[in-house]
Amino acid sequence: MKKRIALIIAAAFAFILVLSGCSSNSAENDTKTKGTLTVGLEGTFAPYSYREHGKLTGFEVELARDVAKELDLKVKFVPTKWDSLIAGLNSKTFDVVFNNVAINPSRKKQYIFSTPYIYSKSVIVTKKDNTEIKSIDDVKGKKLGEGTGTDNYNKAKKFDADVVPSSDYQTTLSMIDQGRIAGTINSKESFLTWKKDGHQNTDLHYIEIPSSKIETSKIAPIYNKNSKHLRDRVNKALKKLEKDGTLTKLSKKYFTDDITKK
Repeated sequence: MKKRIALIIAAAFAFILVLSGCSSNSAENDTKTKGTLTVGLEGTFAPYSYREHGKLTGFEVELARDVAKELDLKVKFVPTKWDSLIAGLNSKTFDVVFNNVAINPSRKKQYIFSTPYIYSKSVIVTKKDNTEIKSIDDVKGKKLGEGTGTDNYNKAKKFDADVVPSSDYQTTLSMIDQGRIAGTINSKESFLTWKKDGHQNTDLHYIEIPSSKIETSKIAPIYNKNSKHLRDRVNKALKKLEKDGTLTKLSKKYFTDDITKK
């Protein structure tokens, strides 16, 4: 009888070890490089991710670092142009992209998202002396600069704007200032941060877009469809960072307001 009980206990212990090993292997296989979370981003879009004194910083840079820390992983950032970011998920160049990516139906067909960490309202940025654009309905036929394939590109197209491809936000604003384009659709917080950081005397301003015209964007980490386990782990980390106030603290640091709530 004792021998039988010992065998049962040994079998149960072995089963637990197998389960533990599977869980460990699953966690290790979540990332392209063992022990490291590889994050894709542009690194040119303040205040989300940008360079200061040659080093990457910004809301999404700090957030990704905090998430990696919660997962007991190192973090590696891979700055990439927007056009190649999403494709990098398919080729496993990155494990995840933190780059102000909005959840939308077309992306959800091909990729998976974590829970949102930003709820972003849209505005039109134009010159102050532009008398032709006073609302979103006025952008029809006007030249708007947007990143190809971005959510803002699709918004501009929806309102029949003549969309001019632009490589990054700073370039877009320069194009408006030079009169090469009439404006751009982007987030309110992006423009306010840009203005605060050395552009207080700019000739540009923003026009708010009602949520009835353009819904508030839900910004979240985006993954390859095969990365569900990693997505679930990141979700737990984001929930913890929200609960302990880290998300709110980062938002107020970079946006002067808490935009992490609905």
